[in-house]
Amino acid sequence: MELIQNALEFENRKMSNMSTSDRVAASREAKSLILSINEIYKKTKDSDLMDLMKRLTQKKRKIEKRLKGSPV
Repeated sequence: MELIQNALEFENRKMSNMSTSDRVAASREAKSLILSINEIYKKTKDSDLMDLMKRLTQKKRKIEKRLKGSPV
């Protein structure tokens, strides 16, 4: 499955030294991957897919936390 391969490649990608626009693009890509995997998960109920979605969500939250910055 190409989708799972893309998700694994995204998960292993380094996120250091990214510009703000790179972070926004990465966040959108993560959202897209998660939603696509979720559609497959609904049909198969494969626990490996759920684990992959959780890991991607965690990475997406880290990116978004960096985008929004810390509250003052």
